[in-house]
Amino acid sequence: MEKPLAYSQQHQVLPGPRAGLKKGILSCIGATPLVELARLFRGREFRLFAKMEQLNPGGSTKDRPAIQIIERGLETGEIREGTVVLESSSGNMGIGLAQACAYYRLRFICVVDPKITRQNLALLRAYNAEVEMVEDPDPETGEFLAARIKRIRKLQASLQRSFWTNQYASQWNSSAHHRTMHEIVTGLDGRLDFLFCATSTCGTLRGCAEYKERYQLPTRIIAVDAVGSIIFGGEKKTRLIPGHGAALVPQLYSDDLADEVVKVTDLECVVGCHKLIQEEALLAGGSSGAIVSAIEHYLPKLHRGATCVALFADRGERYLDTIYSLEWIKEHFGEVSHLWKQPAPTLVCASAIS
Repeated sequence: MEKPLAYSQQHQVLPGPRAGLKKGILSCIGATPLVELARLFRGREFRLFAKMEQLNPGGSTKDRPAIQIIERGLETGEIREGTVVLESSSGNMGIGLAQACAYYRLRFICVVDPKITRQNLALLRAYNAEVEMVEDPDPETGEFLAARIKRIRKLQASLQRSFWTNQYASQWNSSAHHRTMHEIVTGLDGRLDFLFCATSTCGTLRGCAEYKERYQLPTRIIAVDAVGSIIFGGEKKTRLIPGHGAALVPQLYSDDLADEVVKVTDLECVVGCHKLIQEEALLAGGSSGAIVSAIEHYLPKLHRGATCVALFADRGERYLDTIYSLEWIKEHFGEVSHLWKQPAPTLVCASAIS
């Protein structure tokens, strides 16, 4: 494929992270590496790169919109001394905001529900976030997300000065990912055929799609959604993996965000994560496993020589009690380790190579 003109001659470079020494942990957000995964689909005639968003300092891609929303709020005066920052989160956005608020000495209340992992809850508290636990789903919809948002509304009414970051509707959520897409495309010298992106708030998906449209890129964006999520239609069902899919259609969603959609089950998320461990020694979160399984579904459509990127959103350490717990897996799916276990390849020592 020829290099798009937008990148070879006319591309407007966005301001990038400061080079060299950094000032403060938040300056480390972004500029995450692209890592080629040569073993995962061994023998296939396409190249796959992982965008390692888990290497952001807060551990996920949500660091990007978290800092952008907070800093815009500070610039506009919506956030000032005494303002209480509020958000509803299953984990990663809450952690990203907790990190940003800790840096800027802001009080932060995160509304969560019982599906949050033990690790994410501990991380929120380590950053000194205040945690409001919604114990029961919303009686009208049967969903925890609706109950969490209602709790946010109550907090807004009770607090004298508050700011809801509202990741489900904020333009700063999606626009933060213009830089994510910029990093991917420039890192590959403009050659990006397929981008696989998991969905929840649709912030990452929308930001990448807006960037693609702005620069008229030929990239096909493949949204990876959960079976049981209703973002792209379908029947609503109970899901086990947090942060992937949604029970309500986010305000950031629109019909033109993705070229195609692939839905995967909770079990496929688990299997994909374990394949990443076995083949690439890469410990990644549930949505990354979903992307691996989605690519397997999509293999017949990947042309020879294609360049693909999988956007890996977060770290696997946050799923040690679930996805990476054999006891948890057996409880929910039975004995399924045969789905990812393969004979170990023969080890060739460097000293034996002549």
